[in-house]
Amino acid sequence: MDKLFFDLKPTHNPHRWYLPVDPTICVGPPGGVFMFGGVGMASAVAALERTTGRPLVWATAQYLGYAQPPSVVDIDVWTPVEGKHITQARAIGHVDDKEIISVNAALGSRPSDLSGQWLEAPKVPPPEDCEPRQHWRGSEEGVHARMDVRFAKGRSGFDRVGAAEPDGRTVLWARPVEGLKIDVAMLAVMADLVPQGVGNALGRNAGGNSLDNTLRIRRIVPTDWVLCDIHVTGVHGGFAHGTMSLFAQDGELMATASQSLIVRVRERPEDR
Repeated sequence: MDKLFFDLKPTHNPHRWYLPVDPTICVGPPGGVFMFGGVGMASAVAALERTTGRPLVWATAQYLGYAQPPSVVDIDVWTPVEGKHITQARAIGHVDDKEIISVNAALGSRPSDLSGQWLEAPKVPPPEDCEPRQHWRGSEEGVHARMDVRFAKGRSGFDRVGAAEPDGRTVLWARPVEGLKIDVAMLAVMADLVPQGVGNALGRNAGGNSLDNTLRIRRIVPTDWVLCDIHVTGVHGGFAHGTMSLFAQDGELMATASQSLIVRVRERPEDR
């Protein structure tokens, strides 16, 4: 079984898993770190796949709370409908009695020789020609330190201030620095990078806290890097909405994602 980005552990109950929360899967300011939302979704997806023995087709997550280290997230899996080819399932992640994340999903595969792709990857420089991103907080631990992210279109941190992308799009390359396999769980982690596009759309050092995320899997192929084409479709009333298309290096569309989030604008201390 391939190593995951996080330490998901089984229990004696095949429908229950647990995830120790440590700083390596967290984001946030010193003294206030919490589990990255994409890790929460990815761990639920991994639990769903391992419980059902079927590959993910679609999953949608609603983020309900925060899990901080050194807590433990218990993940319970239900499979109310198990068909010949498709299982409809859900997973609930909770810390003690507090629900953190709820994920509904469909898993399975059907015999078919039909295959097509009508969405093309954007034409951008390869990852080796893009500068590595330095997270604006300069954190040396946590999720951001474990991801190699390179912007092909758009900027990061305070470099975005006054440099809005008129089309609301950000394109970046991403890969785990530990050389982990790109699988469904890894794509679920990367899908939570949609907030990276908010600052570029606004021309501010902005991001946000995810309210939800929906991941739809098309076809996963071997690749070292994932090209994330982020499109922020709108911002209003303190919320942002965006989508992401996730491509392999050869242009194969592997998945799509969509997300809503609470917008947060970060200021330099001297600007306050």
